Amino acid sequence: MPKVIFYARVSTNEQTLAHQQTQAEKAGYVFDQVLADHGVSGVSTKMKDRPEGRRLFDMLREGDTLVVRWVDRLGRDYRDVTQTIRELMERGVIIRTIINSMVFDGSARDPMTMAVRDALISFMAASAQAQAESLKAAQLAGIEHAKANAADRTKAYRGRKPSFTRKTLARVVEMLAANAGVTAIAKETGLTRQTIMRIRADPAAADQNLKEWGL
Repeated sequence: MPKVIFYARVSTNEQTLAHQQTQAEKAGYVFDQVLADHGVSGVSTKMKDRPEGRRLFDMLREGDTLVVRWVDRLGRDYRDVTQTIRELMERGVIIRTIINSMVFDGSARDPMTMAVRDALISFMAASAQAQAESLKAAQLAGIEHAKANAADRTKAYRGRKPSFTRKTLARVVEMLAANAGVTAIAKETGLTRQTIMRIRADPAAADQNLKEWGL
């Protein structure tokens, strides 16, 4: 007896299996079996390289109906999606999508109907790949933005880069211990009076500032 099988690829919290299955059931489907690949990248893993994807190919028979949320569930890119759909249609499997209620049926024999169907498959697969590439680009941009923000936060945490070296700091501390005046220290070290007074007020903080900047 022909079966109705739901397949889902679940890679993010926003695409939970329960959410995808609920959408399908609201569309009127009743499933004999539900398969899902969890934590699998849609843009790097071929359909047949996914554990449940392989199982799906082994399971589907002529007359069965495969239901997916959208064609992007069926492959990692244009070529993979179109190959998956065409191979399953050649077996006599009917593929239905929840989004836009698309139907891909290999039983059509009229040349015009077949041409329209094949063109539609190509268009939908290309759209799925474009969407995946756009998402990947957005994710990469987000990662780079986060890295830049992290670097900015680290720099802000370290404060202003010291105008003195560790050797200069040691000399300032030494002269302060000898009761040298701020003006005399500034003249010898080339530091501003304000810098010397900050060092005098908290030499440990000055030393820590050098450490934070790796100096």
